Amino acid sequence: MFTIDAHLDLSMNALEWNRDLTKPVSEINAREEGLTDKPDRAKAVVSLPELRKGNIGLVVATQIARYVAPENSLPGWHSPEQAWAQTQGQFAWYQAMVDKGEMAQIKNGSDLEQHLALWNDGQDNSSKPVGFILSLEGADSIVNLDYLEKAYESGLRALGPAHYGPGRYAHGTDTSAPLNTLGKELVKKMDELGIILDATHLCDLAFWDALDIYRGPVWASHNNCRSLVNHNRQFSDDMIKALIDRGAVIGGAFDAWMLSSNWERGKSTPKERDVKIATVLDHLDHICQIAGNANHIGIGSDLDGAFGREQCPWDLETISDLQKIPELLKARGYNDSDISKVMHGNWLNFLRKNWG
Repeated sequence: MFTIDAHLDLSMNALEWNRDLTKPVSEINAREEGLTDKPDRAKAVVSLPELRKGNIGLVVATQIARYVAPENSLPGWHSPEQAWAQTQGQFAWYQAMVDKGEMAQIKNGSDLEQHLALWNDGQDNSSKPVGFILSLEGADSIVNLDYLEKAYESGLRALGPAHYGPGRYAHGTDTSAPLNTLGKELVKKMDELGIILDATHLCDLAFWDALDIYRGPVWASHNNCRSLVNHNRQFSDDMIKALIDRGAVIGGAFDAWMLSSNWERGKSTPKERDVKIATVLDHLDHICQIAGNANHIGIGSDLDGAFGREQCPWDLETISDLQKIPELLKARGYNDSDISKVMHGNWLNFLRKNWG
């Protein structure tokens, strides 16, 4: 089944992990054998060939670069300008993939329909370009609002104002503060340009502020449910209800620590905790129970988002295993129409509605 994944850090893997994503996952991992600089070395699950193998023809692909103040212990850049430069290097990689025919950038409804026609023409998809919608995870690299306009001109179509920690525009995971003045101005400018607001990673106070100010399209590319795994990174039921009321789609994330309570990084294992693909579906099903339908859920895997097989569902060898989801949903009683919505339909309906 044609599949959309609404959150993949492809350019981060290419530039910071130095992975050639045009190669099979097996080759990427073989080249990393013996490396210890990152805990997920030789455990990658994502590459462009694996996306094609899994019929994942469209993704939301990120740029990401955090600014860190002197007192901030998180990894990141020491000035917004450096962070901007990092995102531009990431954009250059996407452009190189487009030039090579490996990827195709999707900026509007016309691009979307042309790409869908290509992937659904009945021909072999193994050499077709993977479509991507450009998203920015954390707004720290937006030096000022003129830079947001530059980013939009380059095809930026979604933006999450926060990531982990305190940001220049909004506080994210593991912190708490309302939107500051810059953040409010950013959200208003996003509204003016028509950039989708990604509510993922916003701390609770910033979440409610953003939804109050921003009147345009909202989604949550990769987020799970606080009532199942209690952590500020997850959405409370009230937050989920608010997103449903705004017509949002929420993508289920595959990071095991978000799927198993009190996960200990570097110690817990997916097999030991029995974290499997079905565990992600527990969270999607919870959202369906709140909504009363299956119109607000999708996939936003975040696979290879600074973790690999050591911290993703144990029954997932590569991202192509997303194709196990339809049968798992069918076993839960989901009908064919709702299964299609999860795999691609809800994201497509969202884009078609908001891109005219």
